[in-house]
Amino acid sequence: MPKKLFRCAKSIRQAVVAAVTATLVLTVAACSGAAGETPDDGRPVVLTTFTVLADVAQNVAGDKLRVESITKPGAEIHGYEPTPGDIRKASAADLILDNGLNLEAWFSQFVEGLDVPHAVVSDGVEIMQIGEDSYQGKPNPHAWMSPVNVQLYVDNMVTAFSKLDPENAAVFEANAAAYKAELQTVKDEMIQKLAGVPESQRALVTCEGAFSYLARDAGLREVYIWAVNAEQQATPQQITRAIEYVKANQVPAVFCESTVSDAPMQQVVGATNAKFGGVLYVDSLSESGGPVPTYLDLIRHDSNLITAALTGASS
Repeated sequence: MPKKLFRCAKSIRQAVVAAVTATLVLTVAACSGAAGETPDDGRPVVLTTFTVLADVAQNVAGDKLRVESITKPGAEIHGYEPTPGDIRKASAADLILDNGLNLEAWFSQFVEGLDVPHAVVSDGVEIMQIGEDSYQGKPNPHAWMSPVNVQLYVDNMVTAFSKLDPENAAVFEANAAAYKAELQTVKDEMIQKLAGVPESQRALVTCEGAFSYLARDAGLREVYIWAVNAEQQATPQQITRAIEYVKANQVPAVFCESTVSDAPMQQVVGATNAKFGGVLYVDSLSESGGPVPTYLDLIRHDSNLITAALTGASS
């Protein structure tokens, strides 16, 4: 085929694909009554990228906005792949909230072509950088693991919600003030409990490097097997490095997160005198009947588990 005709045919194919995609987006947006979805109750819809943000946002929104999460409880957020149902929900939303800091690698493609405003709730956070692997120099995205940072998340949500629904701006402000007081209480409780951990044992060894902000708040040294959850993780070199650190520093307990396999950390346990301290929650809340149905529960659960395991106390 002559080059000119080839380019013309290629352009036509691209135009057809774009038209079909646009039609699908419009179609799914129109299907607001699809099975399994919450019926429209007239309130503006705020869609968050994962469950932690949804819980925080619900505390700020109260009953004035309908808050939903794209991902379900227990989902791994880093490599999430949006479904057609997610696109339908996003198309019908009035506002989308994302964490930012490169957490949702799929987000830009997810919202491309959607005429829906969105806000990055981590704006203003004092960012900690990842110190190694292919992610070296990039921001650590897990800023919500600090209750202090989440107070900034709340402020950003108030701004976005007040722009979306100005009539209820005062309600959002009042809800935010009450919730920020709870966040401060949880942070103070965490510091008080972890203060009893001896200096020699103040190391938080986990599967993923997701606890930089919590460790900074609590005065713990952070050690991990891999920096960020990915399809391929836990190389022999990474496991060996963790084993050597635990042995050299006589770390009494190690941990892993709820959204990944703890098999690599169990290798560390098997090669050292450390015990497996338990499952920590980071990227996702649990179901309502589970151990961490809210963000405040998540921080309390993690700090209690860490303190108990490092001090040898019963949880």
